[in-house]
Amino acid sequence: MTSEIVDAAKIEAEQIKSFRDFLFSYNKLSELCFVDCVWDFTSRTVRDQENNCAVNCAEKFLKANQRISQRFQEFQVISNENALAMAKKAA
Repeated sequence: MTSEIVDAAKIEAEQIKSFRDFLFSYNKLSELCFVDCVWDFTSRTVRDQENNCAVNCAEKFLKANQRISQRFQEFQVISNENALAMAKKAA
């Protein structure tokens, strides 16, 4: 029973970490795109130019983030393969 509790705690901790990472990325995206794209504070409406800028900014941020994640995964696979090869040589 205690291993189930430990497993549940690990899963919950991982979910919290994932949510924290998501919030960090979301806040970074919001801050970057707001600073770059919102410059007219004289009106309550968002101008088309600001809206287009924000959409382009968000798309670029998400694509870059996705690409970085993909490259990290590729690097991890290569690193794991190299570690496995080294372990086989040592054995």
